[in-house]
Amino acid sequence: MAHIFFAASIQRHIATPEREIDAHTVGEALEAVFATQPRLRGYILDDQGSLRKHLAVFVDGRPVRDRQHLSDGLAEESRVHVIQALTGG
Repeated sequence: MAHIFFAASIQRHIATPEREIDAHTVGEALEAVFATQPRLRGYILDDQGSLRKHLAVFVDGRPVRDRQHLSDGLAEESRVHVIQALTGG
């Protein structure tokens, strides 16, 4: 099963412990988390269901490519990290 982790900066707002997820895509993994943490959806996804700009998701150390449909694939032992993106100037 894939593992999904949420950064401490996200957990400050909504408790999201590390968990194992049976999912084939990033979108499926997030939907499984949202099923038990529905408030998290609005923080992670925008009104169109795309990943919010202030967040970054990495699968096995690589940034997701499909921020709109979250169709990036997961392997059996993938590690998904959801973090707040750094912004500023």
